Amino acid sequence: MDQLWAPWRMAYVSQDHDQRDSECIFCHAARHPERAGLQVVRVNEYSIVLMNKYPYSNGHMMVAPKRHVKEVFALNREERLELMDMLAVGCQALEQTLAAQGINAGFNLGKAAGAGVPGHIHLHIVPRWANDVNFMTALADLRVIPEHLETTYQKLKDAFTRLLKKRNEGLF
Repeated sequence: MDQLWAPWRMAYVSQDHDQRDSECIFCHAARHPERAGLQVVRVNEYSIVLMNKYPYSNGHMMVAPKRHVKEVFALNREERLELMDMLAVGCQALEQTLAAQGINAGFNLGKAAGAGVPGHIHLHIVPRWANDVNFMTALADLRVIPEHLETTYQKLKDAFTRLLKKRNEGLF
């Protein structure tokens, strides 16, 4: 029997699932951004950026409005602009920090489209590399995450801080 070591999954499997399912993960993270284990990369006036705890690939982040909104058209102008701004910073952070060679970014709108949290719109930012491990998912129903999530989280959080400081100083 093959074994796969994924120590971060223990927090998920040991949760009270009824309690977990009762609260929106994005709203909870926006209210408690410093709480350990939530892996909040950035909180802004209208949006929040956090790591995906069960990522497609290393560095998989999600950007969501702080306001609990279900549809794109329900976002106001400021929320839309800030979501796109955080997408841009997130892409730059992934390229600089993890040497991402490509990025998949997008929304899964509604349960039928694959939204894991269909009641709160969110944008996925998924780094990709030319020598990616897609064959593992296709052949073995397995994902390879080469770095511990906490290590990647700290790198990306630092990158967001650095990049936003440069932007505020007019350097990009």
